Amino acid sequence: MKSYRKELWFDIKQRREFINITPKVEECLRESGIREGLCLVNAMHITASVFINDDEPGLHADFEEWLEGLAPEKPYSRYRHNGYEDNGDAHLKRTIMGREVVCAVTAGKLDFGPWERIFYGEFDGKRRKRVLVKIIGE
Repeated sequence: MKSYRKELWFDIKQRREFINITPKVEECLRESGIREGLCLVNAMHITASVFINDDEPGLHADFEEWLEGLAPEKPYSRYRHNGYEDNGDAHLKRTIMGREVVCAVTAGKLDFGPWERIFYGEFDGKRRKRVLVKIIGE
């Protein structure tokens, strides 16, 4: 069995952002040479998420609105976590959207449904962030 590990780095320009990272994960899969196995993709930050969904702008706007309704950024005083930092909402948003995804690898490809894509969701950005890709298989 082979194992592959790579960190993907992103310069996040906004506090909240959704990035389709599927092409970068597919590049990792090609680099790995693994044809059958599993691919783990996880956020390396407690205020970020990795999830699978459709790459449709309306849906992304719905995510933003829904998450903001559940855990609004302001007022910062709403969260007991906010003392040194102002990102209590980002921790909650990450919990809702999830930390990682595991994808099947079949015949050297991510074994996805027709509209599935991998996204990095950032909820406390404006700095450099990273994602771990770990692929195991044959």
